[in-house]
Amino acid sequence: MFSILVIILTINNVAAQNRFNKAFRNEIRSTKNHMKIEFNDNYGNQGFLPISIIKGAIDGPVFTIVAGVHGYEYPPIIAVQKFLNQIDVKKLKGTLIIIPIANTASFFTRTPFINPQDQKNLNNAFPGNKDGSITEQIAYFITQNVIPVSDVFLDVHGGDACEDLLPFVCYYNNKKKQNQTALAKTLSENSGFQYIVSYPYNISDKDPAKYVFKQAVQDGKTALSIECGKLGNVQEENVSLIKNAIYNMLFTMHMYPKATEPHKNIIYRNSQEYIKSKVQGIFYSSHKAGDLVTKDEIIGYTSDEFGKVLEEYKATKEGVILYMLATPPVNIDDTIMCISSFEDN
Repeated sequence: MFSILVIILTINNVAAQNRFNKAFRNEIRSTKNHMKIEFNDNYGNQGFLPISIIKGAIDGPVFTIVAGVHGYEYPPIIAVQKFLNQIDVKKLKGTLIIIPIANTASFFTRTPFINPQDQKNLNNAFPGNKDGSITEQIAYFITQNVIPVSDVFLDVHGGDACEDLLPFVCYYNNKKKQNQTALAKTLSENSGFQYIVSYPYNISDKDPAKYVFKQAVQDGKTALSIECGKLGNVQEENVSLIKNAIYNMLFTMHMYPKATEPHKNIIYRNSQEYIKSKVQGIFYSSHKAGDLVTKDEIIGYTSDEFGKVLEEYKATKEGVILYMLATPPVNIDDTIMCISSFEDN
């Protein structure tokens, strides 16, 4: 029985790959092609990955946009869907690959972070597994089919249901791929976001990338990510920020004529520290994302169910709060806060 399931999964994977490749290789231009790539695993889970392939009037770069890797991050999903409906293919140069909701099971069940079908986090599953659970199969499909044909890979995230977040755009400082890193930095600077965050790139070519846009970096692509939105609801100002950033990046790539100006006061950050909880309880803080904190400043505490303080948190350095826990429940090893600063290297 197991061997039969493996054969069925292999056939389905090949069919999905062929369908995507046929649409991508189609030479007819000024077109929008929408498809649902179906998946099922040997645990009885079924799902799909929505993909749009938009071909401009003339040939050019391939720009991929992915939203909804976490299905509870709504501003990215709404922004990408609005962009998808507004883009004028007659003005577009090149090709767009758009995945408006990468984790549809998470989205439709309103489940933060994970796919409830297999309890796996898609943004911890790359490069994936063609014979694995449904989340691992989706990651594998993106790794094997979408990333290889992309010139630029944009992963759009936001604060999940429990997270307050300062809008920012980020990229990995991959010193082995200087041209790709330089372009990611330029795209970030032209995005219209004020905060630009760079992360150290510290994995080998054989290490699992885990994160989707880190997988693209590992595979030699220009890749970056937007973080915009918070607390599991739709903020129109954040939807607009994301949508404008996409247009600005396409303008930078000479793919589309529409753009707004870069932010006039860009702030760079390249050093992040994460404060984690060692206890389970109820979290309290008067801070919010975007606040500046000083080293050793008290930034919050966790109490038990009766109000007894179990743990107090202090800022480990001076910096800005990029994102933080903004709802009372807290568990062991939860990230309470990310504090970001700039270090001159």
